[in-house]
Amino acid sequence: QAQLVESGGGEVQPGGSLTLSCAASQFTMDYYAIGWFRQAPGKERDVISCISSNGDSTLYIDAVKGRFTLSRDNAKKAAYLQMNSLVPEDTGIYYCASAVACTGYAFGSWGQGTQVTVSS
Repeated sequence: QAQLVESGGGEVQPGGSLTLSCAASQFTMDYYAIGWFRQAPGKERDVISCISSNGDSTLYIDAVKGRFTLSRDNAKKAAYLQMNSLVPEDTGIYYCASAVACTGYAFGSWGQGTQVTVSS
């Protein structure tokens, strides 16, 4: 079954950094945009960033713009979310998912999520 697998979460202090990875299992990642989503405690899951299938276009929500960088390596079937200058509001479960494009299409092949906690 086609699925994405997230890794790299953990607990960091405010101002710290983490890099999350999203690996593709049993499907060709090259054809799909990859989105990262965050579910903060008690809130719904929302998109925070997305990268096009060939990596030439990325989107970020304002809250993470300038702090997070999304990249991908199709040869390694992986996408990476570099998160810098983390703040407590970045705490949540982070998920990656795939879609035909970043906008206008539903996301699927959801991973199980990885927990990120930003706390002093």
